Amino acid sequence: MSAADLPVPTLILIAIIVLYLINSIKILREYERAVIFRLGRALPAPKGPGIILVFRPIDQMVRISLRQEVLEVPPQDVITRDNVTIKVNAVVTLYVINPNDAAIKVVNYIYQTSQFAQTTLRSVLGEVELDELLSHRDKLNLRIQTIIDQRTEPFGVKVVSVEVKQVDLPEQMLRAMAKQAEAEREKRSKIIHADGEFSAAQRLVDAATLMATQPMTLQLRYLQTLADIGVEKNTTIVFPLPMEMMTLLNKMTALNPPEQPKP
Repeated sequence: MSAADLPVPTLILIAIIVLYLINSIKILREYERAVIFRLGRALPAPKGPGIILVFRPIDQMVRISLRQEVLEVPPQDVITRDNVTIKVNAVVTLYVINPNDAAIKVVNYIYQTSQFAQTTLRSVLGEVELDELLSHRDKLNLRIQTIIDQRTEPFGVKVVSVEVKQVDLPEQMLRAMAKQAEAEREKRSKIIHADGEFSAAQRLVDAATLMATQPMTLQLRYLQTLADIGVEKNTTIVFPLPMEMMTLLNKMTALNPPEQPKP
């Protein structure tokens, strides 16, 4: 019996069955899984990837992506432990590790994770000072990621990383930090200058001690100074006096002090 010999209702029934089977075929990509609810109950294991059959209305399918998703946390007003008001936003990277839990135990796992991230960001950063936030950001990122991951684990979501993206400081705080940095650099400059003066003075003391043992060295320094002056085109001529003459004059002045005028 050929298909043409079949009655019309039978052909219609066959066509409906064929269309139903074709419509029941679903194709899932490699990164997708299907959570099937059969008569309202979820099947133990998700289906996919590849070709699967979903027999509606008995079965209902929820597609879950296993790829990593980036969630941007909106700017949050945070008051640090040293009472500085800042705005902080962050980026959260996550992916689904259990499609059944992500479809059953939470309405929207992305929205849920976003709310957890906002509250955790405010609470963690409110316990630290501003300097710690700016200098130990990696440690704070790891702490926030651990807390969020513990809260999202029950509904099958793994938080890979949390990165504090930007910290907006008040204008007054920026000016204060600029003054602090300037004062710190000026302090270092003065310390370096003072160390240089001390080293130079120490060298002069050592040189004077050495010259005291050999008085002729001072006369040689005088001659060297004259040679240095002669290199330049100067019109001033300097005649150094021997140290012995200066010593003799001092002794004579001490022996014959000048007479004081009588009143």
